[in-house]
Amino acid sequence: MTNLKLPKRDPEAAYARKVTAARRVGLNAKCACGETRPEALIPGSKPTICAACQRKKKGMTMQDDHHVAGEANSPVTMPTPVNDHRAELSVAQNDWPKRTRENPDGSPLVKAAGCVRGFMDYLIYLVKKFLHWIPEMLENLDAFLVKAIGPKWWIGTPLEQFAPKR
Repeated sequence: MTNLKLPKRDPEAAYARKVTAARRVGLNAKCACGETRPEALIPGSKPTICAACQRKKKGMTMQDDHHVAGEANSPVTMPTPVNDHRAELSVAQNDWPKRTRENPDGSPLVKAAGCVRGFMDYLIYLVKKFLHWIPEMLENLDAFLVKAIGPKWWIGTPLEQFAPKR
């Protein structure tokens, strides 16, 4: 999957956080389920286990309530798989300006900034989870149909209405 995300505000700090997370869990660490994102893995676990597998093993929920705008800015949460919460959305929030994450004075403008940043992060997360795979699948299906039926396979089918007008 292509690396779909907003550009980092501070790429050096983001890199340092990523390296630190990887160091905590060990080089090439991987859960039995296949999870490799260091932020989702439990430091010091032997064998290496991710947060989702650990919770499943303990009979706990595998969902977290993600504060989309940041907890300091809004009580609104979205249920999110724990590994994605830790490795995607919290990582994205850590790249926000500290003042936006913490909003120490309760500024309504900083709150609005957190809402916009959180919406953008969550939208990218949803695109990656639900839409990102579809174009490649459609292109592969088209190539298959061209090979199986011919280059104008859609003519005479209900899909003809969606063809570009030329």
